[in-house]
Amino acid sequence: MHAEFVKQIFGKPGDELGEAERRILFHAREKKIVSTNADDDFQANASYGQRLADGIARVGGSWAFIIAFVLFLVIWALTNTLILTREAFDPYPFIFLNLILSMLAAIQAPIIMMSQNRQSERDRFFAAKDYEVNLKSEIEVMALHHKIDIAVLKELQDLRADVARLAEGVKGAKGV
Repeated sequence: MHAEFVKQIFGKPGDELGEAERRILFHAREKKIVSTNADDDFQANASYGQRLADGIARVGGSWAFIIAFVLFLVIWALTNTLILTREAFDPYPFIFLNLILSMLAAIQAPIIMMSQNRQSERDRFFAAKDYEVNLKSEIEVMALHHKIDIAVLKELQDLRADVARLAEGVKGAKGV
């Protein structure tokens, strides 16, 4: 791309452009596609632990998990109060259940926070991808406008030349 075109688009010289702008200009000049599946690109760099945290957060935040967990709590309470009346392994007030729930919460909370942090990273990654695609689209539209302007100017010059020739021909015909 020409230096004046770059300055016209970005309002600054080419050597002051960021890495993303340079990459997009390169892709525009080479007529290469910028858009890709951003989710695939983001997941490609995820570690096993990150994918596991996302999976746990996805399951832990679902209605299926909530319903299953409520059923588990009801079964636990019924088993220890009604079914096992004499030898309940966790009689009311369910101290062992409280311990299990506390441990589950202690483990689940940081995992969900990790997943939320990844969601923030994902949002920033997607925003950067959107910016790149939008920037390339704007550059392509501006380049098309520039090409159309040049074509229209050339056509106007040709028309002026034709009108001038016709005018000369009319003048020459009157003089004869």
